[in-house]
Amino acid sequence: MDRYKNLLLIVDMQYDFCLPDGALYVNGAEQDTARLADFIERNESVIDGIVLTQDSHQVIDISHPAFWADNDGMHPLPYTLITPEDIASGAWSPLYFHDEAVKYVNNLSSRGEFVHTIWPEHCISGSQGAAIVDDVMTAVRRWASGGHFFDIVIKGTNPLTEHFGVLRANIPVESAPETGLNKTLAEKLKKYTNIFIAGEARSHCVANTVRQMGEIEGLAGNIFLLWDLMSDVPGFEAVAMSIYENAFRRGIRKETSFSVKLN
Repeated sequence: MDRYKNLLLIVDMQYDFCLPDGALYVNGAEQDTARLADFIERNESVIDGIVLTQDSHQVIDISHPAFWADNDGMHPLPYTLITPEDIASGAWSPLYFHDEAVKYVNNLSSRGEFVHTIWPEHCISGSQGAAIVDDVMTAVRRWASGGHFFDIVIKGTNPLTEHFGVLRANIPVESAPETGLNKTLAEKLKKYTNIFIAGEARSHCVANTVRQMGEIEGLAGNIFLLWDLMSDVPGFEAVAMSIYENAFRRGIRKETSFSVKLN
C-alpha cells in the first residue's frame, strides 16, 4: 500500500456553521476558519492530501423542527432534546416515518449515542448555507493549484439519521448504504502517517469523527486535533468530554495550528 505523510481533514467548515448569520452558527468559527486558511498557506508545501466534509440535509429531516410536533401541533424549538420517554409520553411525535423515527431515537439511547437533538434547519442541499466558506476554499484552491487534488465527502443526506461523524451515520439505515461505514475514506486514512483534523463543531461532528476514526485499528496514534481550529456549539461544550478523554488515552494528540510541526 502506498504511504503518504500529511493529510488535513476539514470537517464541515460551511456557511451555516461558520458565519455569524449562518443557520447554526458556532461561536468563534469565523476565527477558526481564518486560522485554518493561514495554516494551509503556511504548510501548503508539506500537506499531501486534503479531505473536506460537507453536511447536507433535506428540509424534512429527523433533526429539524418540521419533522416533529407536540399534542397541539407545535414544532419543537431548535436545541430541544427528544428522548424515548418523550415519545412514549406523547410529548413529541414524529410526523413522518413514525416507526423508523421511534426506533431511531430508541437506538440512540441504547447504543450510547448523543441524545436526539433538534437543530435549526441548516445545510440544505444545494443552498449557500451548505457551501464551504470562502477563506477555506481559497486556501484549498491555492494548495490544489500546485498539482494536488482534494476530496469532498458529503454526509447527512439521509433524512432518517444524523450523520455527525465522517465515517458513518450515528445509526446507519439498513437500506441506505451511504449511511454505513465509508470504506473508501477509511482506506484513504490508513495511507497517511499524520492526520490533522480541523472543523466544526468540536462538540458534535468533530467529536464523532474522532470517535469513529479511533475505532479503526492502528489509526489513533496518527491523529492530531488542531484545537484552535474548532469550536463548540454554545451550550454543548461538555457533551463530548468523554469522547475526547478516551481519544487522548488512546494516543490521539491535541495540538494547535502553531505548535504542531509538519515536515
